[in-house]
Amino acid sequence: MTPKAPGNGGASPGAERSTDPYLPRHGNGGYRVLHYDLELDYQVPPNRLAGRATVTAVAGQALSRFTLDLGRFRIQGVRVDGRPAKFDHRPAKLQIRPERPIAAGETFRVEIRYAGSPVPISGRWGELGWEELTDGALVASQPNGSPSWFPCNDHPAAKATFRVALTTASPYTVLVTGDLVSRRRGAGSTTWVYERHEPTSPYLMSVQIGRYDLVDLAVGGVVQRAAIPRAVRAAAAHDFGRHGEIMEVLQRLFGPYPFGEYVVVVADDDLDDPVEAQGMAVFGRNHVDGRRTHERLVVHELAHQWFGNSLTVADWRHIWLNEGFATYAEWLWSGVRGGLPTDALAAQWYSRVAARPRDVVVADPGIDRMFDPIVYKRGALTVHALRRQVGEEPFFALLRSWVAEHRHATVTTGEFRAHAQRFARQPLDGLFDAWLDSRALPPFPR
Repeated sequence: MTPKAPGNGGASPGAERSTDPYLPRHGNGGYRVLHYDLELDYQVPPNRLAGRATVTAVAGQALSRFTLDLGRFRIQGVRVDGRPAKFDHRPAKLQIRPERPIAAGETFRVEIRYAGSPVPISGRWGELGWEELTDGALVASQPNGSPSWFPCNDHPAAKATFRVALTTASPYTVLVTGDLVSRRRGAGSTTWVYERHEPTSPYLMSVQIGRYDLVDLAVGGVVQRAAIPRAVRAAAAHDFGRHGEIMEVLQRLFGPYPFGEYVVVVADDDLDDPVEAQGMAVFGRNHVDGRRTHERLVVHELAHQWFGNSLTVADWRHIWLNEGFATYAEWLWSGVRGGLPTDALAAQWYSRVAARPRDVVVADPGIDRMFDPIVYKRGALTVHALRRQVGEEPFFALLRSWVAEHRHATVTTGEFRAHAQRFARQPLDGLFDAWLDSRALPPFPR
């Protein structure tokens, strides 16, 4: 963990720190969240959200105060272990002073009641988090949009379990990352209750609200469903028609799918890019054309369920571990399914990367470049170079064991380098130094 930025508020002096070097104002120290229980009531028009969040956490050391990340809501009350607590809500931070100090190692519960009109978190990547659609809402929080809809410890390594109960008007379908455990219909409204038992980063929790048809994407094996606007249902049936096969291929390459089901949502609005959530991917209707133009993105988002969601980066410096592997999964699928061979795609992208300035260090690209295409493509080329170095059988064995050994945990580049070395006959330091730590572009791997 890295030291918290001055003025960030939070834990008592000397407490554990939980902030990211790229996003020092997100994340909070002194405790570890175990579980979030969210009771939400949402009115589509006029975009009003009322919430009660119960956060169960364990103190890393004695706490006289602590903070949570939360956007611009009206706070109606805070309780710690059932007792009223003092609080101060400034932009992005909710500072809480319990009636009595919390002892080191003690498990405690915080209840926050809040309400308002949820708005995305604005920043260098646009607007992230809760977003109004033409007729509904979606949540896409990577990397720091989670406080737009619930109080949390907004750090990728701060995984916890979730229960989300959301009530809205009955004509709307609600999908939340997790398993649907109940649906209760009332007078004009329906309450949907989802549970996420796997440890999950706050940014990977998602809510989707819209007028959707629910369809199956595959028969047998992993449950694969889709929520599709009726107007694009025919085109989506073709575009996602090979989804069951994609799932089978990725499981063969990477190991068992890490969650109970997979849900694809096609929002009834255009989106700049698809986005992954835990056990879910969200596409815009512009990504559906009936010609499988964007099938590589279908593969990319599914691959994130292994690389990014089950295995989550310990902090955002290591993002190539998400995007490099998801991009390489696109190339692998192309080779398996009869498109361009993986080698040809690697060579094609090597030429494109070579034509770009050498100004990104993949292992630590910096906050301004963490979503740069070079991180994605050169990250994938790093994976390809590793495959060439260690050989086919050891390469896929190391991928499957990497996924299995770190299931539902957090990972770093250093851990991956050490893991890969176990499967190599020769030292890999030179390969990783050249591809990940240097701006200069190594020769194409043969």
